[in-house]
Amino acid sequence: MPAGFLFMEASMNINKSFAYIFEDKQWLTKLGIGALISMVPILNFAWLGYMIGIIRNVINNEVEPLPDWSEMGKRFTDGLVFSLAGLVYSLPMLLVVCLPLGFIAIPAMISSGGNMQDVADALAATGGVLFMCLMCLFVVYALALSVLYPAIQVHFARQGTFASCFKLREIFSLVSRNSGPFFTAWLVSIGASLVVSFAAGILGALIGWIPCLGQLVVLVVSLGAMVILMAVYAHLFGQFGAMAYSQDAEITPAKT
Repeated sequence: MPAGFLFMEASMNINKSFAYIFEDKQWLTKLGIGALISMVPILNFAWLGYMIGIIRNVINNEVEPLPDWSEMGKRFTDGLVFSLAGLVYSLPMLLVVCLPLGFIAIPAMISSGGNMQDVADALAATGGVLFMCLMCLFVVYALALSVLYPAIQVHFARQGTFASCFKLREIFSLVSRNSGPFFTAWLVSIGASLVVSFAAGILGALIGWIPCLGQLVVLVVSLGAMVILMAVYAHLFGQFGAMAYSQDAEITPAKT
């Protein structure tokens, strides 16, 4: 068995990532507010910032990892900055879509003249081939980004700057030196999401057909499950961050 996974088994506390929520006496209020905020456009950046706050608290070994909502501005700013970083990371994927479409759209415009039909056909064929090739790169890039995204989030939680999201050398180093804890957190979060999604599907099939009441129950349960899952996700990767940075200088506690 790889040494990284031995370290993972000795250090990761998966049960704690689920139990810590209910150990907080104000968990229902804190997550209830989070659930409401997550449904409001623009303001929902604060919910992403709240998750970053959980990660930061776990890294800093706070007694109660669930932050309160007294610093709404801090939550909103963290969520907005991290979302902007995510937008930058998505730009290559937008290029993948737009560039081939240009090769396809231009021939449609120039072919109307009639005397450039051959050129239009050649450009259209080139666009089609380019689109297929870039789509392969798109899939690879999207998968790689989905795997690396939590590590970027952890690094941002620790350093709190826009630039920290792009320190890929440091981020790759964190993952490579702590691959066991990282991929455990990643797999457990995905597994929990699949289980909850399956359970929500069954619940929807059983009572979702009931007018108003059934649909309301499904909505409330699904929303509640979502915020709990995200809180579990944040704690799991907070544990990864605590292990990853334990080799560095002691982290200065940040009030969240």
